[in-house]
Amino acid sequence: MSSLLTAVENYATQLLSEALDQSFLYHNLRHTQRVVQSTKELTDALGVKDEDAENLLLAAWFHDTGFTKGHEEHEESSCEIATAFFEKEGVKPDRIEAVNALIRATKRFYEPENLHQEILRDADTSHFAQKSYRETAELLRRELALLNIAHYDDTEWREANITMLRTEHRFYTDYAIENWQAGKDDNVGRLLKDKKKRLKLAKKEKLKAKFKSESPERGIQTLYRVSMRNHLKLSDIADTKANILLSVNAIIISLVIANLIPKLDNPSNDYLLVPTIIFLIFSIISMSLSIIATRPNITSGEFTKEDVANRKVNLLFFGNFHKMKLPDYEWAMRELIQDKDYVYNTLTKDLYFLGLVLNRKYKLLRLTYTIFLAGMILSVIAFFIALKFFGPDRSILELAA
Repeated sequence: MSSLLTAVENYATQLLSEALDQSFLYHNLRHTQRVVQSTKELTDALGVKDEDAENLLLAAWFHDTGFTKGHEEHEESSCEIATAFFEKEGVKPDRIEAVNALIRATKRFYEPENLHQEILRDADTSHFAQKSYRETAELLRRELALLNIAHYDDTEWREANITMLRTEHRFYTDYAIENWQAGKDDNVGRLLKDKKKRLKLAKKEKLKAKFKSESPERGIQTLYRVSMRNHLKLSDIADTKANILLSVNAIIISLVIANLIPKLDNPSNDYLLVPTIIFLIFSIISMSLSIIATRPNITSGEFTKEDVANRKVNLLFFGNFHKMKLPDYEWAMRELIQDKDYVYNTLTKDLYFLGLVLNRKYKLLRLTYTIFLAGMILSVIAFFIALKFFGPDRSILELAA
C-alpha cells in the first residue's frame, strides 16, 4: 500500500468518524469500508494494477465524504474534498481529475464510460448481492427519514427496492455478473415472496373486514346463538325423557311377560287377568308414544335452483340437502352467504322449525307421561280391586268382616 493511499484511508476514516452527522446510518464509514473492500476484490479479479487500481481505491475512500457537507450534490462535495487533499499532498492535476471522474461515476443513473467506472459502480452496489441486504436497506430508509428526505412505509419501501433491483440497477463487470448476480437475484426473490405474502395477508384482512362490517351486530349474533343453543338443549332433554320412559316401560313389559303372564295359566289366578291387561295396555301406549316422540321425520333431501332463487329452502337443515350433489350445495351456500337477508331468514326459519319440532316432542311427552301416570294408578287400583274382591283369600276376608 502506497503512502498516499494510507494517508487517504486515515483521512477519510477520521473525517467520516468525526465530521459526519449521526443521522447518516447508511452513508457512513462502514459503507465506505465495504465499497473499498469490494473495489479491491474487483481490481484483483479483473487484473487492474498499479496506478489505475490505486486510483479506484482512492475514489472509493473519497466517494461519500461529501456527505459531511450535506446530502445534496454530495458527489461534487466529495470531489472538492478529494481535490483539496490531493493538492495539499502534491498529486498531479490529471490524476486528481481521474479520481474525481471515478467519484462522479457513482451518481445515480450514471452510465459508466469505461471499465474503471464500471468497477466503482459495481463496488458501490455490491451489498445488493449480500445476505445482509435487507438490513442494510433498512438503514438507508431510516437515514432518509431522519434527514427528512423521504418517508416510506413498509409497502412503499419494498416496492422501491424491487424497482431499484429489477429495472434500475445492473452489474457491469464480468466478475460481478458471474459472482454477485445470483445473490442479487436471491434478494429480489425474497422481496417478491414477501410482497406476495403481504398481498395475500392484506387480501385476507380486507375480506375479514368486509365480512365483519357486513355481519350482524354482536347483539343479533348472540340472539341467534343463544336461541339455537337453547333449542338444541331442549331437544336433547326431550329425547332423554323419551328414552327414560321407553326404557322403563320396556323393563315393565319384560317383567310382566316373564313373571306375571305365566301365572295366568292357573285358573285360580284369573282375577289377575284384567289388571294385567290394563297394565300392559298403558305400558305399550307409553312406549309407543315415546318412540313416536323421538322418531325422525323423513324429508325429500333435495332442492332446486328455483327454491334457492326464491329463498324457499333452509340450507342449514340437513334434511333439505342430503340427497344433493356437493357442487350444487356449494353453489347454493355461495348464494346464501352473498345475501345478508337470506342468511337472516334462513337462521330464523331454522329456529322456527326447530321450535315446531320441540312443540311436537313436548306435547307427545306430556301425553306419554300422563298416560304412563294414569296407567300406573289404574293398574295398581285394578290389582287392588282384583285382589280384594276376586282373589283366593276373598272368603277369609269376608269371614273376618
